[in-house]
Amino acid sequence: MKKRILFLSALFFSATAFAQQVTKVTDPVEWINPLMGTQSKYDLSNGNTYPAIAVPWGMNFWTPQTGKMGDGWQYTYDSYKINGFKQTHQPSPWMNDYGQFAIMPVTGKLKVSQNGRSSWFSHKAEIAKPYYYSVYLADHDVTTEIAPTERSAQFRFTYPKNDSSYIVIDAFDRGSYVKVIPGERKIVGYSSKYARGPLKNFKNYFVIYVDKPITTAQVYSDSTLKDGLELNAKHAMAVIGFKTSKGEKVNMRVASSFISIEQAEISLNREVGTDSFDITKQKAKAVWNKTLSKLAVEGGSVEQVKTFYSCLYRMLFFPNKMYELDAKNQPVHWSAQNGQILPGYKFAGTGFWDTFRALYPFLNLVYPSINKEMQQGLINDYKEGGWLPEWSSPGYADVMVGNNSASVVADAYLKGGRGYDIQTLYQALLHGANNDGPAATGRDGVDYYNSLGYVPYDVKINENAARTLEYAYDDFTIYKLGKALNRPASETEIYRKRSMYYKNLFDPQTGLMRGKNKDGKFQSPFNPFKWGDAFTEGNSWHYTWSVFHDVQGLIDLMGGKQKFSAKLDSVFSLPPVFDDSYYGEVIHEIREMQIAGMGQYAHGNQPIQHMIYLYNYAGEPWKTQLHVRDVINKMYHSAPDGYCGDEDNGQTSAWYVFSAMGFYPVTPATDQYVLGAPLFKKVTLTLENGKTVTINAANNSAANRFVTSLTVNGKPYTNNWLSHKALQQGGVLNFNMSAVPNKARGTKAADVPYSLSNEK
Repeated sequence: MKKRILFLSALFFSATAFAQQVTKVTDPVEWINPLMGTQSKYDLSNGNTYPAIAVPWGMNFWTPQTGKMGDGWQYTYDSYKINGFKQTHQPSPWMNDYGQFAIMPVTGKLKVSQNGRSSWFSHKAEIAKPYYYSVYLADHDVTTEIAPTERSAQFRFTYPKNDSSYIVIDAFDRGSYVKVIPGERKIVGYSSKYARGPLKNFKNYFVIYVDKPITTAQVYSDSTLKDGLELNAKHAMAVIGFKTSKGEKVNMRVASSFISIEQAEISLNREVGTDSFDITKQKAKAVWNKTLSKLAVEGGSVEQVKTFYSCLYRMLFFPNKMYELDAKNQPVHWSAQNGQILPGYKFAGTGFWDTFRALYPFLNLVYPSINKEMQQGLINDYKEGGWLPEWSSPGYADVMVGNNSASVVADAYLKGGRGYDIQTLYQALLHGANNDGPAATGRDGVDYYNSLGYVPYDVKINENAARTLEYAYDDFTIYKLGKALNRPASETEIYRKRSMYYKNLFDPQTGLMRGKNKDGKFQSPFNPFKWGDAFTEGNSWHYTWSVFHDVQGLIDLMGGKQKFSAKLDSVFSLPPVFDDSYYGEVIHEIREMQIAGMGQYAHGNQPIQHMIYLYNYAGEPWKTQLHVRDVINKMYHSAPDGYCGDEDNGQTSAWYVFSAMGFYPVTPATDQYVLGAPLFKKVTLTLENGKTVTINAANNSAANRFVTSLTVNGKPYTNNWLSHKALQQGGVLNFNMSAVPNKARGTKAADVPYSLSNEK
C-alpha cells in the first residue's frame, strides 16, 4: 500500500510539474515583477533595485519613495511607509540620483515634510507593473496610480470625502524653484539636486497640470510657509488643495526637461496630449509588449518565465535617454559635459565596467537600433567633454576602473553597427587608451602600463592588477576595431602587443594573477583571498579569469587544459574565506559570496560572471552546462530577494537572459557567443532585420541539463560557440538534452571558441 501511495504521489508531482509548464507567452509584460531585487540594504544586496515605472530607455522613471530625501535606497521592500512618488534617474543606490522631485497626495491636517506627509502602505494593496503602479496610502485614504511615457507621466489620485485634500510637490534640497498658477491649474518649477558632479547649468524643469480647480495654493521653504505663489530657495515645495467627494478622481499630467519649462510643455503635449490616464497606461503597456516580444520563451516553469522577463525588463532601462525632441521633432540635449544646449543624442546612467560584459552585446544582438543612438550619444560625450565616459551619472563619474568604453564602441561596430561617425569614436578610443583623464576617464597609470607592461602595485595607484587586466582586454578591442577600419598595421600592432600584457601579472608559483611592483618583483606577502587592494571588488581568484580575449593564452600559462580546468573547479571547491582588510569592513559583495554556498564563486559581482563558460576552452563543455544551470536555479528568482548581488544596470540580468537562451558573449568585440545550455524548451528570437532564431530543446528539464548533441539548420554542429554573423541570418538550433553529460562533444581543438593566441 505504501509503495502504491508513493507511486501515485510521484505521478501527481510529475503531472503538477508538467501542468506548470508555460506553453506560450502572449502578454510578456504581465510576467514581470518590478519588485524583484528590492529587498536589499547597504550591507546585503539582493539586487539593489527599485520598481521603475517607465517605458524602455525612457528619460524619466517614477518610483514610490520609502527612503528619506537623498538616500540612494529610495525604495526598499521591507519598508512600510511611502513619503512621495519620485521622478528618478538613479542607476544604482551607490551612484544615487539626479534631477529628482516628488509628488505626494495628502489629506487632513497639512504636513509637508517627508515624515509628516508619509503614509503607511501594504504590498497587499500595491500593484507594480512596468507600465502602471498603484498603491493605497492608508493614512490619507488615497489611492495613487501612475502611468508613464518617455518624458511625461499621468497620475490619478482617488480621494475620500474631505474638505482638506492636497497634493505636495517637493523639488528637493539642492536649490529649487516652484510656482503655482491657479488660473491655469498649473505648477512649474525645477530641481537642481544631483549626487555626482560638478554639473554646469544643471536643472530638471517640470510642468504639472491638474484637472480640478485649485482652491488652495501655498509655497514652502523646507517646511516653512512663505508668502506668495512663487519661490526660489534651497528647498522649495508647493502645495495645491481642494475639496473632494468620496471616490473622486483627480488627474495630473506631468513632464520634465533638462532644457526648459517650455521644452517640458512640448514633451507633455506630444506624449500625453489629451489622452486619458487609461489610454496612457495602455500605450505604455503596448510599448513594453512590443519591445519584450523580441524574445518569446516556451516550455519553462511559471517561475522561470517570470524571472526571465523580469530580468529582461531590467535590461531595457540603462543607459536611459537624456535627449529630448524639440518643436521640430529633432533630438536636442543639455550636455552634462559642458552645460550647453546642443543638437543630437545623449544617454546617461551606466557604468561600462559592469555593462560591457553582456548588456551591450545583448543590445547589439537584439536591439541594435537603440545602441546606434547610444553610439551617437558617445560621440557627443567625446566632442563636448574631450573624453568618453566610463561611468555616466549623468556626466563623468569618478568610480570604477578600466577603459571599457573601448569594448562598448568596438563591439557595436564589429557586430554590424553603422550609420554613425565611427572614425571619431575610434580616435576617442586612441585618446582614452594613451592618456589619464579626469573622473575615471582614460587610463590611470597609463605611462607605467605602456612602458612596463603593467600598472605597478607600489606606485599608489589602487586596484592596479585589475586595471592592467582590463586595459589589456580593452587594447584587444581597439586592435580588432582598428583592423576592421583598415588602420595601418603599425598602429594596430601596438594594441595587439599590449593586449598580451596580462601575462606580466601571471604568477606561475600560485597559478594566479598577482600585483607586481615597479621593480618587476611580485607584491608580497600575497593573499589570493584578499578583496580589493590589487583588484576591484574581488580577489585574485575572481580576476585571474579576466583574460576574455585570450583564454588559450591563459591555459598555456597554467600548464595546459587539464590544469586550467582543475583551477576552474577549485573556485567552487574552495571555502568562501576572505580578507576584507583593504576595505576595513565586510562589503556587501564579500558577504554575498560568503553566503551563496558556491565556494569562491561570487556571481553577485561582475568580474567572475563569465568564468563558468571557460570550461568550453578546455574541452569540458559539460561543466559549463552543469554550473550555468546551478547558478540559474540558485541565484535568480522573481521575488524581492531575487538577485544575488547588485543588478547593476542590466548586466546581472543579461547574464541570466543570455544563459537561459543557451549562450554567452565571453569576448565582446569578437563574432562569437560561447555555448552553455538553454533553460527553456523553446526560445524564439526575432531580430530587427526580420530574421528569426529558434532555439529548441524539446527534452529539456530540471534533470536534462546536459547537451548531448546540437544541430544548426539541420546539420550536426560540434563547436562550443555560435557566430553572431550566422545568427543574423536566422536559423534553427536543435539541442538534444540529457541527464548524463556527453563528454565526447566539443572536445576537439577545432571546437574551442576564439582566443587571440590562436589567431592566424
